[in-house]
Amino acid sequence: MKKYLVVLLVLTSGLGFSQSINDYKYAIVPSKFAFLKEKDQYRMNTMTKMFMEKYGFVTYFGTDILPAEVADQNCNKVYVDVESHGTMFMTKLNVVLKDCKNNVLFTSAEGKSKEKAYQIAYNQALREAFSSFDALGYKYNGSVTSVETVVVKTTNDGATIKKEVVPVNANTSNGGAALFAQPIENGFQLIDSAPKVVLKIYNTSVKEIYIAEGNQGKGILYFKNADWIFEYYVGGKLMSETFKVKF
Repeated sequence: MKKYLVVLLVLTSGLGFSQSINDYKYAIVPSKFAFLKEKDQYRMNTMTKMFMEKYGFVTYFGTDILPAEVADQNCNKVYVDVESHGTMFMTKLNVVLKDCKNNVLFTSAEGKSKEKAYQIAYNQALREAFSSFDALGYKYNGSVTSVETVVVKTTNDGATIKKEVVPVNANTSNGGAALFAQPIENGFQLIDSAPKVVLKIYNTSVKEIYIAEGNQGKGILYFKNADWIFEYYVGGKLMSETFKVKF
């Protein structure tokens, strides 16, 4: 009976908060969690970022140089925290999403692990905590907009002001042609019909998330809405490409 009650509480809390969560496109993950001693210790912050991206948020570290559309407003993003409530016999973690005023928007179910090795225990508990995001059913409800650069020009006397808005689209789609996965050590290489190696991807501990590298740069490849998304940085800006992949 207790088990069913816990599941019901997670589902109702997810439904109760989903409307406000869906208003947010971006998420910020800190470089260090309060219960750990070092930045990205046990790769907890990197894993948290990967999970947030898996569930649909455009996610940055708090130390990243942010695009203008993200940085210009403090309240257009959720702030992610992981809290530890464990004992010496069990690791217990919750994922908490807050707004810019520190209001709690969502708290995950408690992830648990009895493993003694910290890295394994934290990894298992974090996975279990994030599994309750399935019930959250997040989907951004706003329209997708491109970053815009505004150039302001004035005359010498300051009397005339002209504004030019130049759209910059950081997202590209390569969904027309499929890439084919060929096994390599610790992962796959993705080739096109030429055949040409487009990306090399390497396994992580998270299903459907890979470390990826190509001519564009290094980043991550993850599965979302029947597509594979390759995200990487160029000159401090997050770039995104969409692929179809046949394994």
